[in-house]
Amino acid sequence: MTDLRIAPVDGDAMLQDWRYVHNAIIPTAALSLDEVRERVRRNRLAVAYLGDVLVGCSTVRPPTNDASVATVIARVLPAHRRQGFGGDLFAQGLAQARKLGADLVETVVLASNVDGLRFAHAHGFVEVDRYLLPGNSVPFIDLRLA
Repeated sequence: MTDLRIAPVDGDAMLQDWRYVHNAIIPTAALSLDEVRERVRRNRLAVAYLGDVLVGCSTVRPPTNDASVATVIARVLPAHRRQGFGGDLFAQGLAQARKLGADLVETVVLASNVDGLRFAHAHGFVEVDRYLLPGNSVPFIDLRLA
């Protein structure tokens, strides 16, 4: 058991922390603070701290009325990887997705994030799609929990 604390984003300081991790791991799709404020209204955003040290963040996109698919994304800063924090973030996000009614769980990883892809595959995800955002050269990979 670690002293990892995972907390829902609440307030500007936590919005900034979530944004910092997101933008560090996904520099090709960096978000402004206003974009993060919009996301926290429709998704479940959380940040992870080891004591007072920021180690990661997560996103749970709830199922929609049209489908019982949720997206669970766990992000851990490189200096804190391979210590179980991603697994903790993922487990919490998966439990939240199931509680929200998800029958299927997906995730998305930037293709250049080799650690993220390795993590997703190790946790049972398989690739279902690749796509480029306008103006980008590095694709995103959609994966589904098998």
